[in-house]
Amino acid sequence: MKEIEFDLLTEPWIRVRLKDNTVQEVSLIEALVSAKDYVDLAGEMPTQDAAVLRLLLAVLFTVFSRVNVEGEPEPLEKRGQALRRWSELWQLGHFPAEPIRDYLEQWKDRFWLFHPTHPFWQVPTLCNGIAFGGKKLNGERAESGNKTPLFQNVSKTECEVLSYAQAARWLIYQNGYDERGGRPKAGNKPRHGVGWLGQIGFVAVKGKNLYETLLRNMAFPTEQDALREEQQPCWEREQVRAEQSVKIVMPKNQAELLTLQSRRILLKRSETVPGVVGYEVLGGDYWDSENAFGEQMTLWSRTSKKNEKMTYKPQQHEAGKQLWREIPSMLDPEGRKPGVLTWNQQLQSLRILSRKEQIVLNMVGIRYDNQEASVKDVYTDQLAMQLAVLDELSRPWTVRINQEVENCEDTAESIGVLCKELKLAGGLDYNQVKGFKELQKVTEDARAQFYFAVDQPFRQWLQEIDPEQDDPDEAVLRWQAQARSIAEKLGKQMVMEAGNAALKGHRVVMDKNKKTECSTLYTSPKAYNTFRSKLWDIYPKAEP
Repeated sequence: MKEIEFDLLTEPWIRVRLKDNTVQEVSLIEALVSAKDYVDLAGEMPTQDAAVLRLLLAVLFTVFSRVNVEGEPEPLEKRGQALRRWSELWQLGHFPAEPIRDYLEQWKDRFWLFHPTHPFWQVPTLCNGIAFGGKKLNGERAESGNKTPLFQNVSKTECEVLSYAQAARWLIYQNGYDERGGRPKAGNKPRHGVGWLGQIGFVAVKGKNLYETLLRNMAFPTEQDALREEQQPCWEREQVRAEQSVKIVMPKNQAELLTLQSRRILLKRSETVPGVVGYEVLGGDYWDSENAFGEQMTLWSRTSKKNEKMTYKPQQHEAGKQLWREIPSMLDPEGRKPGVLTWNQQLQSLRILSRKEQIVLNMVGIRYDNQEASVKDVYTDQLAMQLAVLDELSRPWTVRINQEVENCEDTAESIGVLCKELKLAGGLDYNQVKGFKELQKVTEDARAQFYFAVDQPFRQWLQEIDPEQDDPDEAVLRWQAQARSIAEKLGKQMVMEAGNAALKGHRVVMDKNKKTECSTLYTSPKAYNTFRSKLWDIYPKAEP
């Protein structure tokens, strides 16, 4: 078995989608210098793509914070200089090959997947970690472990033995998204929590091709001190940190942050065939998530306690929640936007990017079980709008968009109440445990049904907004009329499905055998009239 094997700089391992929609594996160098020729990353899972995207960004931050587009030494020190560097890369239309190749050539010994002293993204001396087989390394198989597959598309051998290319991709993924671990064999350290990417609400700007996607997410710090920080990706570190679960200060430089070693990992090669059959893992580096503003690719939620300063934490995505429903957390003038969103907003306000430029936000979410011991689901969503919507001059638009998202939330609640009252009108026994649980489920399903019905219309309305041409009040009234129409149509459908029993109605006793006992007659006409009245409260000026 060779000591040194699989060069990530020249061997194909990163999956990309070509313009003809085929998928191809390319080397790390190819992924960067030919990024304009690829539509996007095309890994086995969206979470894997998010992790690999951050690796590519770390290389770009390191290279172009030190040299200009011609490859000449010119460290970034001032904001204006960073903006010019970014603008030059944008105008070029591709990443210049020479600076990237020169830098990676300088560090080529650190990009071997297997190496006696510096295996990429691994700890060569790891010996007391928790051991797992190849199947566990494969995040795709681990995520589907809770589901019954309709078709078995890989053999048992392929599950247990991963190619070097597969292992490299999943190594990057595991470092970012690994679930909470068990207790290690040695030491008194606690179980490690999920990887950093599993703790945030990942969001990135998506371009027309991989080059644009990378550059639009290459958000240089605006603070001069942070800009002057030397970029220190993990592969430049002379000594690989091997201690388990080390709390560190969040780095000020993006390359180090993007290559955070959340896990101590060592891959295990097969002795019979070229492939990886397992790995050992321990908890790695971590930092406080509170006010972790160096992280530029997450949503934020704010909390405040009496007599205490406002604090922010990464806001994770909710499974099944469309990205447009999270707009208030992104556009709240008193909140904190994702760093990549703020960066693109600055580029637009300085006219480096056109006000007509579209911004497409890509969200990637992951859901663990209650113990965070296994992955239950992975989900992704996208949202498009004109970049000018984010401009300070478009403040009237952001206020109205936020309000319309809230109106949709209120309408969904009203739809849920209508469904609940129709079920009670039809004779569902609210006082029985089975009936109570059924009522909860159908109410939740009704809200989801409304969100499904309004989803595409809202996306289209948002995407078509032109702040320079449209009148906010007129555009909002048009949308409200459409939203009201969708809700009324769904409400009428529910009344029809409730049938004659609900038309006649049922009297429901609440708080039976208690002092607060009372009875209410539920009928479908009464429920629908109440629902329409609530719609008028939500959309008072919209034509029915």
